[in-house]
Amino acid sequence: MESATALFSLIIALPLAGFLINGIIGLFAENYRNKKQLIGLIANLAVFVPFAIAVYFFLNINADSEAIVYKLFTWMEVGSFSVDIAYRLDQLSIMMTLVVTGVGFLIHLYSMGYMADDEGYWKFFAYLNLFIFAMLNLVLGNNLLLLFLGWEGVGVCSYLLIGFWYTDMAKSDAAKKAFIYNRIGDFAFLIAMFMVFQTVGSLSFDVILGNLDAFSGEYVFTIGLLMFIGATGKSAQIPLFVWLPDAMAGPTPVSALIHAATMVTSGIYLISRMSPMFVMSPEVMLIVAVIGALTAILAATIAITQNDIKSVLAYSTVSQLGYMFLALGSGAFTAAMFHVVTHAFFKACLFLGSGSVIHAMHHVEHELEHEGKDVHFDPQDMRNMGGLRKYMPSTYKTFMISTIAIAGIPPLAGFFSKDEILAMTANAGAGEFGSYMYIALWVVGMITAFLTAFYMFRLTLTTFHGEFKLGQRFKEAIGAEKYLHESPATMTIPLWTLAGLAAVGGFLGVPNFVVETFTGETAHINLLHNWLVNINADYALVLGKPIKWGIMAFSIVIAIAGTWTAFRMYNNNQQLESDAKLADRFGGLYQTWKDKYNLDEVYEGLVSDPIVKFSDKVLAVFDMKVVDGIVNATAGTVRLFGSLFRYVQTGVVSSYALAFVIGVIVILYLMIM
Repeated sequence: MESATALFSLIIALPLAGFLINGIIGLFAENYRNKKQLIGLIANLAVFVPFAIAVYFFLNINADSEAIVYKLFTWMEVGSFSVDIAYRLDQLSIMMTLVVTGVGFLIHLYSMGYMADDEGYWKFFAYLNLFIFAMLNLVLGNNLLLLFLGWEGVGVCSYLLIGFWYTDMAKSDAAKKAFIYNRIGDFAFLIAMFMVFQTVGSLSFDVILGNLDAFSGEYVFTIGLLMFIGATGKSAQIPLFVWLPDAMAGPTPVSALIHAATMVTSGIYLISRMSPMFVMSPEVMLIVAVIGALTAILAATIAITQNDIKSVLAYSTVSQLGYMFLALGSGAFTAAMFHVVTHAFFKACLFLGSGSVIHAMHHVEHELEHEGKDVHFDPQDMRNMGGLRKYMPSTYKTFMISTIAIAGIPPLAGFFSKDEILAMTANAGAGEFGSYMYIALWVVGMITAFLTAFYMFRLTLTTFHGEFKLGQRFKEAIGAEKYLHESPATMTIPLWTLAGLAAVGGFLGVPNFVVETFTGETAHINLLHNWLVNINADYALVLGKPIKWGIMAFSIVIAIAGTWTAFRMYNNNQQLESDAKLADRFGGLYQTWKDKYNLDEVYEGLVSDPIVKFSDKVLAVFDMKVVDGIVNATAGTVRLFGSLFRYVQTGVVSSYALAFVIGVIVILYLMIM
């Protein structure tokens, strides 16, 4: 047991060690900053070795294994309140650990090529390792407080990484925006923890989930709602999602790590971990499902109008997270975690692929400047791209594979996880906690599926098909395509690995009824469901086999329809004209989508501006008149008494002797009397 504890501790300790080595040495030793191969090697090993250890533990547990708790030491103990630094190894935590370290390692490897010319190379990898450390505390912590430590840690790291190029005020502002919006949700989560402790006297998962009878219906509703509000901050749901698209200001590997595979899935993990409590309140479940569905379709409509390649992927992430919350609210916790895994594969590949494209476009800009041509363009604007498949074949192929996966076209990964979410949403409408509202949410999910296929193929076709458009938009850039090239192996190897996982990862969750139909026997091959059966409190499946086949067939038709529509409009050199046709067809609605529903302006008008005005007119006056007045009055009083007492200290010895005699006489008088 001690050897297992020591081995398990390395999963947590090595990313922290990588942060300390690269961070401290890089901070004080200037020569070390130039040893980029060594820095990258240390940072990559600090994530790869934990991944290998996680694989070892994964191979040594099964679906029926009891949770193992590794207690390192007591963190704090005050009266009856005691919290340990203890980590929980069970089916859910090991699955998340494999995703965090596995995908995290590939992104670290990719970053060696992407950030090779950056002066802050050492600092970037230190931040990445610190982020992995915080994320592992979040998914492995055995109590809510340790989970919250990791929760806050990833928030701080996201601030550091989004604002990595902090000299650019737009990037610095994006980092602050992410940090502030997350604090709103975090405060709600903190209150929920207080209420949990007040009820059961502990924050340990075993104690909480083992004493659910102690929670009344109203208390469960309040705690569940507060935890969900916390999740809307980290996992970018209405109304706190607006920080995530702006977070694309950070380096592309940051977008892939934080906003595709890890941090944004924190809220899904939290609700899945606490699923036995959430199912006790059908009202909270319905709220979760409604917010998830609305977030999914709202973000999807915005995505079809964007021209920044990373912005499209950002809103796609928000939309896919909405799908996951739709699953959670429909009692499909395992389906939500299934989509977490598949989404990590194809969305990380898409973000890294966009980084490969941006890397090539930056190279074109640099070479044009070297020629003495004054050409300035946005290297992330898809309208400057086109035809890149001829020059970047690996990036194109991996990007296309991941696009097919996210579009929900079988047999790639996204089809299986998205189809299960839609089926379980319909199932919730017919089950024990059924509500006709879930049928409406299923319709919203189907519409979103069509939009997903459409905007993702719009992105891929505009970027990689047709002709290179930069020379069409800037005369000085005619012939600039000769500078386009494929990214180095450190960037393409992770792309191919993730694309492979996006292609086959869906077979982790093949629906049992598919196999039953072809074999005629009862099958239980859904590996992910079998793996998490003792942890997630999924709703019972009540849909008949014909209905499930019908839903699957309809979701395939929807995905193909969205793909076909995109090919019809964008598989040519008329992408700009196609966008104009969309704008004409939808009119003001299209402009609303393009303006992102003016949500930032709404929040600024309803929240930011009133607070600023109130601060200027009330708090500033209170500060100057009351706070400063008290301070100044205190100082004035001291000054007054000081000016009076200074007459006592005259410096004349006879005066001091007289005062001494008078004092003695007074004391004697008091003693006699």
